[in-house]
Amino acid sequence: MTANSNSTRQILVTSALPYANGPIHLGHMLEYIQTDIWVRFQKMRGHECHYVCADDAHGTPIMLKAQQLGITPEEMIDQVNAEHQQDFKDFGVAFDNFHSTHSDENRHFAELIYNRLNDNGFISTKVIEQLFDPEKQMFLPDRFVKGDCPSCGSEDQNGDNCDSCGATYTPVELKNPRSVVSGATPVLKESEHYFFELPKFEAMLKEWTRSGSLQDEMANKLAEWFTDGLQNWDISRDAPYFGFNIPGTTDKFFYVWLDAPIGYIGSFKNLCDKNPDIDFDAFWSKDSSAELYHFIGKDIIYFHSLFWPAMLEGADIRKPTSVYAHGFVTVNGAKMSKSKGTFIKARTYLEHLNPEYLRYYYGAKLTSKIDDLDLNLEDFAQRVNSDLVGKVINIASRCAGFITKKFDGTLATVNSEEALVKEFTDAQEEIAALYEARDFAKAVRLIMALADKANQYIADKEPWQLVKDPAKSEEVQQVCSVGINLFRILTTYLKPIVPSLAAQVEAFLNIELTWDSISINLQDHKINKFKAMMQRVDMKHVEAMVEESKENLQPAAPVLDANSPLAKDPIADEISFDDFAKIDLRVAKIAKAEHVKGADKLLRLELDLGGETRQVFAGIKSAYQPEQLEGKLTVMVANLAPRKMRFGMSEGMVLAAGPGGEELWILNPEEGAQPGMRVK
Repeated sequence: MTANSNSTRQILVTSALPYANGPIHLGHMLEYIQTDIWVRFQKMRGHECHYVCADDAHGTPIMLKAQQLGITPEEMIDQVNAEHQQDFKDFGVAFDNFHSTHSDENRHFAELIYNRLNDNGFISTKVIEQLFDPEKQMFLPDRFVKGDCPSCGSEDQNGDNCDSCGATYTPVELKNPRSVVSGATPVLKESEHYFFELPKFEAMLKEWTRSGSLQDEMANKLAEWFTDGLQNWDISRDAPYFGFNIPGTTDKFFYVWLDAPIGYIGSFKNLCDKNPDIDFDAFWSKDSSAELYHFIGKDIIYFHSLFWPAMLEGADIRKPTSVYAHGFVTVNGAKMSKSKGTFIKARTYLEHLNPEYLRYYYGAKLTSKIDDLDLNLEDFAQRVNSDLVGKVINIASRCAGFITKKFDGTLATVNSEEALVKEFTDAQEEIAALYEARDFAKAVRLIMALADKANQYIADKEPWQLVKDPAKSEEVQQVCSVGINLFRILTTYLKPIVPSLAAQVEAFLNIELTWDSISINLQDHKINKFKAMMQRVDMKHVEAMVEESKENLQPAAPVLDANSPLAKDPIADEISFDDFAKIDLRVAKIAKAEHVKGADKLLRLELDLGGETRQVFAGIKSAYQPEQLEGKLTVMVANLAPRKMRFGMSEGMVLAAGPGGEELWILNPEEGAQPGMRVK
C-alpha cells in the first residue's frame, strides 16, 4: 500500500517489548516515539491501525532480581508494568493495548506455536554441556558468567563477547570463569536441551530477507548468517527459571526469546477479547491481507528477521509485512553515561521537561535508516526553541490578538491569499509519503520551510502597522486570518509528532485537526483567545535533569569532615557477614621475592602454603627490598580468584597495612604459625 491510497488499510504495529526488570530511559523512548508517530499518522489518514506492546517478563535476570528484592517475580513484573505504562502515557505514546508476556494469552500461543513446530518436525533435542553454579544450583546464562577473554586475556569479560577485542565465544571458553550470581567457580554439567531447527528454513529466509520486508542494511547484515551457515537454535532453559514450561516437561522452560515476540500475538489477542469488533484472524491467519509491522532496535535484528519469521512459517502463521530497525541513542556525541548523568530515565526527564520537546527533537532527526541518533542537549534546546516556539507557535501569537480584540474572535469571510494557502495544502501528499516512509526528519524540514514562509508573509504585511489605519481594518482581519489558517495547516502536519500541542491548537481553533480537512479553509469562523502553548526550553532545567541523573544513579555518601581520612578514602559498599566469612586467610612463607621488570610498585613473591606454592604480585616495593622478605611468614588471602596481570598470573593477595610509602607493613603471624595454617 502507498501513502496516497484511498482505500482503508488494516494495520497492526508493534514496538519491541521493554524488559520488565528496570525503568524506561531515553534510549528506549526513541523507538516508542518513532512508532507512535507512525501510528498516529496512519490513524489520521483514516486507516484501521492498532498499536500493541507488552512487557517482556520472563528470564533469569527477573527471577534473580525478585529474589534480591524479597518479592515474587509476579509482584515485581506487575510493579514494573505499571511504571512502564505511566512513563509511556506521560510521553504521549498511545498504545491500543499494553500487556505482559506472563499472561494466559501468551502461554496459549507459545504452547500452540511450539506444538505445531514439534508436530511438523522442526524441534529436536540434544545433550549439551553448560556452566553450572554449584552454590546456587543453577545453570548460568551467558551474561551470568564472567572471566578472562580466551582471545586477548582481558579480565572481567562477559560470557559471550569481549568488550576489549570484540571476540565472540561461548561461556565454556572463558578463562578463570566465575558466576556473577554467587562468585563461585562454575563447573561443567550436562543437560538435555530443545532446539528449533532453523537451517530447514534457509531457502525461505533468503528469499524473505531480500523481498523488501527489511531495510537494505538489515538484509545485507543478515546475509552474513547465511554465509556462515545457520545453526539450530537452543530454545530451552533449565530450572530454576521464571517462564513457561515446555509442554510435556516439568524442569524445562521456554527461553525468553522464544515467547517474547509471541507476546505481540498475545497482546493483540487480549485487545481483541476486550474489543469484539476487532477480528483477530483477519490480522494473524496465514492468508491475512492485513499489514503487520515491527519497530525494533538494531541490536535485536536477528531475533526478528531470522528466528521469528522461521517460527511463524513453521507454525503456519503469517509473517511480518516489514521489520523496521533504528539505531541507538547517544547523548552529546557519546554513549549514555551514568557517571556523566546522560543515562537519563524517562521519569527523570518528565520531572524537568515537557515530553513534547523530546518527541519533536527525535522526530526532527529520525530517518528510515539505521543510523544512531545523537541527543545533543544544547542543540535540543535550540532546535525546540527555534522551530516550535520561534516559528510555528509564533505565527498564531502574532495574529490571534488582532482577531480577538478587533474582530470579536472571528476570522475573515474570504481567503485573500489563495496561492499561498494552496502552496501549503499542496504539500500534504509529499509530507504524507515521508511519514509513510518513516523519514520524519525530511517531513519536518519541509514543514519548517513552510513555517518560515508563513512568518515571512506576516512580517511583510506588518498587521501591527496596518491596524493603526482604520481604513485598513478589513486587510488586518484578512492577513491575520491567513496566518491562522497557515498555522492550522502546519499544526495538522505536526500532529503525529506533537499531539499535546495539537490538542491545544484544536481547543484554540474550535476544530479537530484531521488530514482530510487540511484543504478546508477556515472562514467566518470563531476562534478562542490565544493562550501560551509552550514555554521555551530553559537550559537550567536540562542541567538539573542531568545533575539529578547523576544523583539517582550513584549511591548516596555520608557528609564527611574535610580532614577525615574517609573523605579521601571512603569506606567501600557494605557486605554481609556471610560475604566476609568466605575470605580464607592463610599463613604463607615467602620462599622467594624479586623485582618485577617494568613495574614501579610490584614485587613478585613465591608463597609456600605448606605443600602448595602460589605466585603473587604485591604492591609493597616502596617499603621492602626482596632480600628483606625471603624466609619470612606473612598472611595471604588464599581463596582470591587468580587475576591475569601484564606481568603474569597473580594467585592471591598478601595483607599489608600502613599509610603507604616506606610505612607499609606486611602482616606477620604470631610465632609458632606454620605455612598453610588458617588465620582466624
